Amino acid sequence: MNVQDKACQMTDPGVVEAARLTIAAVERDTGLTKDTLRVWERRYGFPNPSRNAFGDRLYPIDQVDKLRVLRRLIDAGHRPGKVVHLPMPALMMLGLQEHRAPPATSAQPLAAAPPAAQVGQCLALIRSRQPEALRRLLVQSLLRLGLERFVLDIVAPLPGLIEEARLRGEIDSFDERLSIESLQTVICSALATISSPGVAPTVILTTVPGEGQGLGLLLAESLLCLQGCRCLSLGVQTPLWDTVLAARAHHADVIVLSFSHALNATQVIDSLTELRQKLPASTRIWAGGDSPALRRYRLQGVELLDGPHEIAAHLARWRLTTST
Repeated sequence: MNVQDKACQMTDPGVVEAARLTIAAVERDTGLTKDTLRVWERRYGFPNPSRNAFGDRLYPIDQVDKLRVLRRLIDAGHRPGKVVHLPMPALMMLGLQEHRAPPATSAQPLAAAPPAAQVGQCLALIRSRQPEALRRLLVQSLLRLGLERFVLDIVAPLPGLIEEARLRGEIDSFDERLSIESLQTVICSALATISSPGVAPTVILTTVPGEGQGLGLLLAESLLCLQGCRCLSLGVQTPLWDTVLAARAHHADVIVLSFSHALNATQVIDSLTELRQKLPASTRIWAGGDSPALRRYRLQGVELLDGPHEIAAHLARWRLTTST
């Protein structure tokens, strides 16, 4: 939200009221369940929503922004009781302190710096609105590190840090979109250079309706292609029945699905449950992404990909079980 938008909210009571979210909207937006929000309110005094004429909770935007950051920190291992009371600047520092980049020197070109420093330099270029320089740095890092290390060390941590920079007001939404598009473009170009025809398993990659974020799919596809898999990407927001038909037509061994916190827990669970019912038991389902529902509700017949670094282990287990 920019300064002008905030000023409008201060002067227009109707806008202020409209900017307050219901508990259902906060659950969808942050990935925190309604029960968690109520428990935190009772135990920690935060969030502190107001009530409308019907007694329903209404959450102001600044509290929702803080809840998004808290969810990401808790997913990273922080305990709620230790972080809920912290002010927003302190919460942001927890997420960024490992990615502060030293200034570049002539003795250490950007693309030759350690991966954590390169991530910091990418963030600096995004903040200073240099998309062309960002893309050059990404290409240089890819050439130096190779696709696997580039995906795991540079691309994987960037989206979360970019989102946090937007929440702090350091960048706008269009800056976030530009940077994610740059990441996707560089990875797509790298994928086009992989000449291996691919062998088993045959993997179909997609997202369910309502899930429009595709960067996670590209990360998974990159790592799977490097392992010699036959990868078929359907893109994002594929109807469930189309995914089932594609799996049948191509005799898919594995379906890889990516979920962000854009979908609520019910949407995630219902989609996975329906796909599991429609697909044969021999077709594995691997689900990854930053949706808290994947970790809170474990479904039989659905394997959790808890980050791109787990893809090699999942693939090794598949090949071991199918070869015996």
